[in-house]
Amino acid sequence: MLIANPLYDGAFKYLLDDNRIAKIFLSALLGQDITKLTFRPTEFRFEHETRSFTVFHIDFAASIVQPDGSEKLIIIEIQKAKYSTDILRFRKYLGHQYANKENTYTDKDGTSRAMPIMSIYFLGHRLAKTNEPIIRIQRQYTNHEGKHITSKEDFIESLTHDSLIVQIPHLKRRRQNDLEALLAIFDQTQKLKDDDHSLSIDEASFPEKFRPVVRRLAKAIAEPTVRDQMNIEDNYFEEYEETERKLAKKDEVLAEERRLKEAAETLAAEERRQKEEERRQKEDALTAKEEERRQKEEALATLAAKDAALQSALATLIANGIPEPQARKSLGLD
Repeated sequence: MLIANPLYDGAFKYLLDDNRIAKIFLSALLGQDITKLTFRPTEFRFEHETRSFTVFHIDFAASIVQPDGSEKLIIIEIQKAKYSTDILRFRKYLGHQYANKENTYTDKDGTSRAMPIMSIYFLGHRLAKTNEPIIRIQRQYTNHEGKHITSKEDFIESLTHDSLIVQIPHLKRRRQNDLEALLAIFDQTQKLKDDDHSLSIDEASFPEKFRPVVRRLAKAIAEPTVRDQMNIEDNYFEEYEETERKLAKKDEVLAEERRLKEAAETLAAEERRQKEEERRQKEDALTAKEEERRQKEEALATLAAKDAALQSALATLIANGIPEPQARKSLGLD
């Protein structure tokens, strides 16, 4: 059986546009029965040649009613490829959902409460450090000693959230449980050779309860609107990837410019250091010569003073009637 590739937003929108199918799909993902579901798509306009399309793109939101009557917001994001802006965009969208005043419900007492949030990410690329196809991030309440706290608090539930991450490349025909069986609709190893929009699957390999999901995607493949939207997504992501490549190239150029600038600055600093060292050495040499000259002058001055003192002593002895030869000899001048 051929089905539309749900990694495309247009096909995924078509899948979840059917409320019954959406309940089956999300119930399996969340591991709980969903009795009430309100689906809130995020759309954008894409202008293509002479036609304008509304494309269901990346971000999905659905509110579900919990068994106790409370409501929870489920946000779903599909990312075909890895881009440098992913994390920032995910955080921005998540922050928008936390800040959105519509994400509240009225409890049985008439009190308005913030919906707890759960995020689900379908990734068409691999994470860096784990090859698990399905990763659940589930919060636990504990005290400082690690003891579990069983009661739930609105304050905590409204400000923190659980997550589910599906690494599509690691599905690879894994069918170890019902959820992995359902997620086989995303297994990209089943793509047709020349058509990324279609997957070839064996309906009989899916549990009976999930076959409506498969049939919905089979129906999508025949819908011209879905086909058009998938083509537009290809154009959009080609442009996006080209922009990413240009940004990556620009980053490489900037990094090389920074490297060359740092190398030039390092070289200039080394030249300045060498010149300063040469200047210091010249100053030290001049200082040494000046010291040598000063010492010589002091030595000459000392000799001159000594000679003057001897001459004065000689004159005094001669003046006192001592013969000059005897006086010179007594002063050690001869």
